[in-house]
Amino acid sequence: QVQLVESGGGLVQAGGSLRLSCAASGRTFSSRAMGWFRQAPGKEREFVAAISGGDGVTYYTDSVKGRFTIARDNAKNTVYLQMNSLKPEDTAVYYCTARVSATMSSRLYEYAYWGQGTQVTVSS
Repeated sequence: QVQLVESGGGLVQAGGSLRLSCAASGRTFSSRAMGWFRQAPGKEREFVAAISGGDGVTYYTDSVKGRFTIARDNAKNTVYLQMNSLKPEDTAVYYCTARVSATMSSRLYEYAYWGQGTQVTVSS
């Protein structure tokens, strides 16, 4: 069983930055692919970014490329999402998630473990 705890959300003005953190329990963190999804009010949960286990290859949805960076610190069992140049449309609850395998994915149903979410609000 893997437990994920997100932190770092908050209220920021458009153009600002936030860094989300996700602390994971368990001994197999380094071998798991990790991801970030978000869900805005009235919308479906959508993929934001992912990082593979092992070699740390990253993948982003088009709307955040060049603005967001996903990274992991295996020594701390933590994955991060650095968000720069934030826009009002980035407002959502952001969820950290983990796969059983090392292969990253943008598919929600391929992730087995989920955090409780952290609110990010970007004001215009």
